[in-house]
Amino acid sequence: MRRLPVYIVLDTSGSMHGEPIEAVRQGMQVLVENLRQDPYALETAWISVITFSEEAQQVLPLTELVNFQPPVLDVGGRTSLGAALELLADRMESEVHKASGKKRGDWKPMVFLMSDGVPTDDFERGIERIKLAEAGVVVCCAAGPQASTEVLGRISENVVKLDAADFPYIKAFFKWVSSSISSCSRRVDTQAKETIGLSDLPPPPSEWGASK
Repeated sequence: MRRLPVYIVLDTSGSMHGEPIEAVRQGMQVLVENLRQDPYALETAWISVITFSEEAQQVLPLTELVNFQPPVLDVGGRTSLGAALELLADRMESEVHKASGKKRGDWKPMVFLMSDGVPTDDFERGIERIKLAEAGVVVCCAAGPQASTEVLGRISENVVKLDAADFPYIKAFFKWVSSSISSCSRRVDTQAKETIGLSDLPPPPSEWGASK
């Protein structure tokens, strides 16, 4: 069976302390609960979680939705976005099954990246590696006024902006992510198209505004 890999990349730097990270924790729970009600997602979606602060780490490898449990998220340190992008590229290369002979590989991955600040490391190499990676869609979320839409816009043309990194906005974002994964799970059963953009996903709430 062809899998739909989903990578969720989360900023867990010190600025996410308090309400923002608690909102992310609750948002992840909403994500799982919603997806488990969708038979298409249950059949195809596999999810991984990568976090970045002082360093980047894959806190959960690509895991079948039925076995997925939101990982423990700790906060603190700087914003190593570049390291996260390089780790993401590495994990996509090693975990996503490629087509071989008559065997079909996985569907191209979906990537959802959220950050509330400005990178504190060298992110140029990471951006280049993600550009070369074979993702189906990469969506970046600029959470709150301090997030750098300029940098995120270099990672992907699909950028959504949240006015605040608080409970209503972040939980709504994860609800939209779950709807997007469900939508893509249905699409892969009926269409050959694998590379998609924001226009192919459920519309983000109007109060966010897609910046690109």
